[in-house]
Amino acid sequence: MAFHIVLVEPEIPANTGNIARTCAATGTHLHLVRPLGFDTDDRTLKRAGLDYWHSVKVHYHDSFQEVREAYPDADFYYASTRAKKVYSDFSYKDGDFFVFGKETKGLPQELIDANLETCIRLPMTDAVRSLNLSNSAAIVVYEAFRQIGFAGLE
Repeated sequence: MAFHIVLVEPEIPANTGNIARTCAATGTHLHLVRPLGFDTDDRTLKRAGLDYWHSVKVHYHDSFQEVREAYPDADFYYASTRAKKVYSDFSYKDGDFFVFGKETKGLPQELIDANLETCIRLPMTDAVRSLNLSNSAAIVVYEAFRQIGFAGLE
């Protein structure tokens, strides 16, 4: 098993490329939910992921519901600046999913409302609206790996 990062309608290829590189480095699966704001053959996406893109376990989905239906027994955590609980308040396990929304709007409010108990946020000052998507994904997935003793990583 492995952790999973889900990007719901990502818009910026460089962010997705950076997240893909994190996924390659950790063996984390990357799930991309359409529509994407770029072509996955985009030169910028490949540059951000460098030569690691072929090492990423990428799954494409036409909707977030499709992801949920494909993994009905998995635990999902929803990243949002509107969440009440901090990402480090949870105990993660191998196979968990971390869901991130598009850069300009985040996750849809109805998805957050339906999953309030498993919404996570990264603490920050009010000087910025949010952290960069690729930074947020890396922070969360490395916390999950820290909790399981970095199993599978050198």
